[in-house]
Amino acid sequence: MIDWRQHLSSDPLICHGQLCAKGTRVLVTNILDSLAEGASREEILRSYPSLKPEHIDAAIAYAAELAHEESLLPLHAE
Repeated sequence: MIDWRQHLSSDPLICHGQLCAKGTRVLVTNILDSLAEGASREEILRSYPSLKPEHIDAAIAYAAELAHEESLLPLHAE
């Protein structure tokens, strides 16, 4: 899996410190929202010309790491 830390960054002077694709002002949440809505990688790259394919891979890797954190959102069995 790609090391997302190499391709994503948080800088208090850029987008109020929210996690972005490194070297851009594209929020990781925008990338993940686009994927969740069914956008293809190609569509996302066209929508955000400053993005590179590795930014999308890094956003997915970041989301996967968050999903492994049990304390993030406790799930209740129904």
